[in-house]
Amino acid sequence: MATQYCTKCVYPAVSATPLTFDENGVCSGCRIAGQKLDVNWEKRWQMLVDLTGEYRSESNYDIVIPVSGGKDSYWQTHVAAKELGLKVLLVTYHGNNYLPEGEYNLYRMREIFDCDHIIVYPGIETLVKMNRLGFKLQGDMNWHNHCGIFTVPIQVAVRYKVPLMMWGEHGFMDLGGMYSHNDFVEFTAKFRLEHAQRGYDWNDFTDAGLEKLGRADLKEGLREKDLLWAKYPSDEEIDEVGMRGIYLSNFAPWDANKHTKLMMGLYGWRPAQQPFERTYRMFSNLDDMHENGIHDYLKFVKLGYGRGSDHSCKDIRAGAITREQGIENVRKYDHVKSYRDLNRWLEYVNMTEDEFDYICDSFRDPRVWRVENGQWVKDNIWGEPSAYGAVKYQKPEIVGV
Repeated sequence: MATQYCTKCVYPAVSATPLTFDENGVCSGCRIAGQKLDVNWEKRWQMLVDLTGEYRSESNYDIVIPVSGGKDSYWQTHVAAKELGLKVLLVTYHGNNYLPEGEYNLYRMREIFDCDHIIVYPGIETLVKMNRLGFKLQGDMNWHNHCGIFTVPIQVAVRYKVPLMMWGEHGFMDLGGMYSHNDFVEFTAKFRLEHAQRGYDWNDFTDAGLEKLGRADLKEGLREKDLLWAKYPSDEEIDEVGMRGIYLSNFAPWDANKHTKLMMGLYGWRPAQQPFERTYRMFSNLDDMHENGIHDYLKFVKLGYGRGSDHSCKDIRAGAITREQGIENVRKYDHVKSYRDLNRWLEYVNMTEDEFDYICDSFRDPRVWRVENGQWVKDNIWGEPSAYGAVKYQKPEIVGV
């Protein structure tokens, strides 16, 4: 049976964010994005004003904002500091591989917005080990970033007893329509563990944790004391502070293209200065030079689509491009193996390309990939199946599929 694709955007049925389709073949992500047209955003803004007003403090920070220095971070901080007049504490998890433009944007935030800014830098050797482990254990070298982003800011908020935190958009809602705009979904520890971290936590990456998982062969010598930045506060600590995490996208219309232009105009925010090889967008993922080339390539290997699809879906829903243009982006970008990024990452983690390819193949989803004449083959949105490289590793259940 051919792979199903959304009739409005370019997402396939088998995706990283669960999708459902209506009787017209439109995915849940597109349906939820369409709700924005019916939202009374003036009323939502007043709700945000009233909500944040309840948390204003005479002697403490009013709000914590997790930031990477990206266009979304600037927009969130602009809203909180400039439009709402809140005393903001910025918190960053630094995964060691920022692009120069990303570093430039990040370090200017303290000056531009007159905010205190805490940046947590785990040890480089620890991060290299986490890259290798994430890749080998679950096919995601960037797992440490997901964990850090959704852990360090909560640690800081607990430490400084700041009860309110503001995120940007809810990723699974934005891409896949997991929630409605009428749900006013908030951040939870359940979302962090089950979705952002895919069911893994810091202790799974220690030698003791790997033994429990039956993966002692992957031991890197990591101990609990090496991963203190990854330990989520206890329920008692969070309840004592009364913490809650809201999403700005529930209160203000979210449009990355408009926000980027605004932040460039107001604050001189810089997009990437060198084109990416796996996407056309120049303003995303500046906080990790391996995000597009390695992390996203792994998504293509596992699920058969990549950043070209993600960004096209966002832009189709925003009315910035047509579905036909999105399909051409998918054809051009999703399959690309960026050797510029790959060679840099292989040197970073001391790995060969053959080892990389072998491990990648072990994560291919049999609902997407089949083997024909020693090649990996999948269906495409333009209607013709294509082969994408020789088979180096083959799971028993995928033989002859």
